[in-house]
Amino acid sequence: MNRAQMRTSAFAAVAVLASTLAACGSGSGSAGGNTGGGNTGGDLQNAKVAFLMPDLASTRYELQDKPLFEAKMKQLCPTCEVIYQNADSDAAKQQQQANSALAQGVKAIVLDPVDSAAAATIVKSAQSQQVPVIAYDRPIPATPADYYISFDNEKIGAMIAQSLVDHLKKENAEGGILQVNGSPTDAAAGLIKKGIHSAVDPSGFKLLAEYDTPDWQPEKAQTWVSGQITQFKDQIAGVVAANDGTGGGSIAAFKAAGVQVPPITGNDAEPAAAQRIIAGDQYNTISKPIKIVAEASANVAWEFMQGKKPAGKTTLYNTPSELFTPTVVTKENIKEVLFDSGIMKAAEICTGAYAKGCAELGIK
Repeated sequence: MNRAQMRTSAFAAVAVLASTLAACGSGSGSAGGNTGGGNTGGDLQNAKVAFLMPDLASTRYELQDKPLFEAKMKQLCPTCEVIYQNADSDAAKQQQQANSALAQGVKAIVLDPVDSAAAATIVKSAQSQQVPVIAYDRPIPATPADYYISFDNEKIGAMIAQSLVDHLKKENAEGGILQVNGSPTDAAAGLIKKGIHSAVDPSGFKLLAEYDTPDWQPEKAQTWVSGQITQFKDQIAGVVAANDGTGGGSIAAFKAAGVQVPPITGNDAEPAAAQRIIAGDQYNTISKPIKIVAEASANVAWEFMQGKKPAGKTTLYNTPSELFTPTVVTKENIKEVLFDSGIMKAAEICTGAYAKGCAELGIK
């Protein structure tokens, strides 16, 4: 064999070896998902992933979800780029943001939809381009995403409502309950609403009225509750509000009316809600550490980007899903759940008028 033939033979051997290694490295992983992943063993250097959040009414997206997701993606893929956008409660704007992300060649989309029904279009468009969609926090019932990651929203509704009902019974409260739900276009809000009803309906307390809050806007919740105070006056024993924003709006309505604030629920454990609980203005909230879902979604997105199909722990709306269990927070356990755990820092919460309440609860 001459030297030219030897070189040709060597190159062929290297090519076969490279092909074999590539085949081994592009295995499908565990079962689940619908699109087959955003990459089948290609170069992920400088790959992009979209992180599309729904609104600015909840402070968590800017302060927690975004930086936590970005940090985890940086750990998993130091050269990857996160394209972050917030739709500010505008479904059409979110569609444009998704289209832009796809045009930029993202390998996966993590989507918390403004409108769960309208988001079906985003899912279809992405999947037609072999880009997997991970529904985040809010499900997309009409068209299954490739994966769904959230805390269990129906359980959240049941937990905050049952906590309130138990408290009202313990206090021998009389009267009825107002129910302030989340956005009517948010499927997660529908699950929370269902959970609330599962606790309120058989409670023995009359449901005086309920309201679906457009875009989760605290001001709209406040306006509605103000009207109910005028109508029902001292018949209101408590208010089940679906999140801290609507809870805060409800509290503001009672204070503006100059009447005693009844026990009012919340959800999301926002810093302002922690302060209201410490001050005695809000009865409870839900601790669902955003770090858990943000990092889980980054892990799943990264698996899809590598061409794998991560399996769900359960299935919701025909979508492989992982649903985490939250914790109810009241004044009795706020120190342990939010401060001793490191989720919140006393130096940031126990300021000004809240310092005395923190001291009484041993938060320091």
